[in-house]
Amino acid sequence: MTGIPDLRARIAELVSEATGGEVAAADVLTGGSMIALGVDSLGLLRLVDAIELEYGVEVELTGDGRPLDTLDDLVALLADAGQ
Repeated sequence: MTGIPDLRARIAELVSEATGGEVAAADVLTGGSMIALGVDSLGLLRLVDAIELEYGVEVELTGDGRPLDTLDDLVALLADAGQ
């Protein structure tokens, strides 16, 4: 299992990649809402695809499940899935 700091860093990199570099990984690591940081709907879809491909975990951004708007939300999802 990947350590949480490594997982946080990797997810932050994926956010940056999903936004074409418009949102820096360093900004994502500071926390807060990804939407507030400037991740748009296309970026979120790219991020979901990247996480699903890399970690083999289904990610639902909407619905009755837990909120997935922050880096820590995504890390918790992956940690719960044993990543």
